[in-house]
Amino acid sequence: MRINFWYISSFVISLFVIIPILTVFSSFFDNTSNYYQVLKDTFLLEYIFNSLILLVSVLILTFIIGTGSAYLVSFFNFPFSNFFKWALILSFAVPPYIYAYSLTAFFENYGTAYTILKNLFGEGNYNQNIPKFDGLLGVVLSISFSLYAYVYILARASFLYQSQNIIDLGKNLGFTKFKAFYSIILPAARPAIVAGLSLVAMETLAEFGAVDFFSINTLTTGIYNSWIAFDDLAFANQLSFFLLLFIFALFILENLSRKNAKYHFNTKAGFKQKQKIQLSGKKSVLSILFLFFSILFKLFISA
Repeated sequence: MRINFWYISSFVISLFVIIPILTVFSSFFDNTSNYYQVLKDTFLLEYIFNSLILLVSVLILTFIIGTGSAYLVSFFNFPFSNFFKWALILSFAVPPYIYAYSLTAFFENYGTAYTILKNLFGEGNYNQNIPKFDGLLGVVLSISFSLYAYVYILARASFLYQSQNIIDLGKNLGFTKFKAFYSIILPAARPAIVAGLSLVAMETLAEFGAVDFFSINTLTTGIYNSWIAFDDLAFANQLSFFLLLFIFALFILENLSRKNAKYHFNTKAGFKQKQKIQLSGKKSVLSILFLFFSILFKLFISA
């Protein structure tokens, strides 16, 4: 019997990957310290609630920025579109906690924004008009602007392999560009977008630096306190178990909502290369502004 090297190596790698997950699940029945009872009577519900709100908010924002950016650079031509096509990936260059520091420093009283306004317009009471991004809003923005590239990369890859035939189908049905987007183009890219959002969800629930900086208590806060402050590794693993449950619940709900839907194209029908639409005037300016605030504004703040 011939040994399949790739099968054996893949199996061994999978074992190493799954060991931490099995450890987390097996530790659910371990004995814990008194910190469990203290947290249960005080902040546990707050940790869970904040984690859920943070997760949903980040998923919505990353979906809008990532999918919207991918759609613009994949289906339209406008000034600097080729530049934005690659620059949008640079969001990975700034981790969430670094962006949290930069966001606060930029908009705080007498911060960078105040200095810019002072140099442009002279002395003035600008602090009362400068928005403040702190608390939960600051965490959502910090994580979203750092992680939306997961959705962007996978959504753009899916959009690039969509045939012109499905776009022509929308035209023949009398769809507007927006209706064709959410009725035909977006559903066809659903698996790729969901994969990107899944990565965002896991990164969001595991984030500690940004949530700690803005003093938002999440499950990662409980994991850190139970492990570092109370030396209770068993309870830290149990809280990690709840994080995994969130992710698995999202996967199951998404798979159930698909039912028997198929998202591949019949190769016998042929693939017709997309024809990008040329944007000009107001639409071109709006597209550039959207992409500018998606990436360049973030890098400008972090500089």
